[in-house]
Amino acid sequence: MIARALRLPIAGIAAMLLAAAPGAAERILFVGNSFTFGAGSPVRFFHPELVRDLNREGQGGVPALFKMFAQQAGLEWEVSLETASGQDLAFHLANKKAELTGAWDTVLLQDYSTLDRTKPGDASAHIRDTGRLAALFRTANPAAKIYLETTWPRADQTYPAGSHWHGKPIRAMVDDLARADALALLANRDLNGTAPVGEAWLRAMSQNVADPNPYDGIAFGKIDLWTWDHYHASDYGYYLAALVIFGRVTGTDPRSLGEHERAAAELGFSGLTTVALQRIAAETLNGRSETGTRPGGH
Repeated sequence: MIARALRLPIAGIAAMLLAAAPGAAERILFVGNSFTFGAGSPVRFFHPELVRDLNREGQGGVPALFKMFAQQAGLEWEVSLETASGQDLAFHLANKKAELTGAWDTVLLQDYSTLDRTKPGDASAHIRDTGRLAALFRTANPAAKIYLETTWPRADQTYPAGSHWHGKPIRAMVDDLARADALALLANRDLNGTAPVGEAWLRAMSQNVADPNPYDGIAFGKIDLWTWDHYHASDYGYYLAALVIFGRVTGTDPRSLGEHERAAAELGFSGLTTVALQRIAAETLNGRSETGTRPGGH
């Protein structure tokens, strides 16, 4: 009887502790290339301790920005990345299955910037490989949410003579990438949606926040979303990409991070620039434009 009496309070305490324990963190995996790990920018090695680099290369990149946003929003996320410079999704399927294995809650897939290296704009391999990866992740976790990142337009593929999108407006490349993602979604029911990063870049340009053509100089009061090679993103460009992905994946309004958001402060952004980029990301995700100010400085 005494033993039974003692066991009851212990069981009750255990139940209370279990009820009070915080829920397990959501697990997200970023799969991509230099557009994900942040080549050409301080973002590449930004707080690598915040994330798990499955290739042990010590990179933070866009995933580290995502993690810092989540911390400030009070969200529990375990963030991992598996990236390889200059590679498409087929490379990860062929060479990185061991690293990709796991019951991820969310996966963000970022393919080669022109879709097909030898046939820019051709969506065939993109549709095939996004479907294969989605099936791989859904086998491990049937409830996994899998998103495609629609990346930004490359100035080096638009303005110089001989480039694939030469003579077309800067949005032409984004339209082709978005069309490829739409076809992938139609073909693969395991995919949940897209993170429209390229559309956010275009919105920043149309609202005079960012300069659309770095080859003719950067207009006063505007930012350059590309880095020196006019191919990869600058810290501004990666920041905007991370905001869009964060908003799409978590459902959090990027504007809630505010003027004093820590990653932007560490990267040296002005408050006006930070707020402008957060607003652009939010507008892209909710499809509405709101009155805003130009950044007016770094």
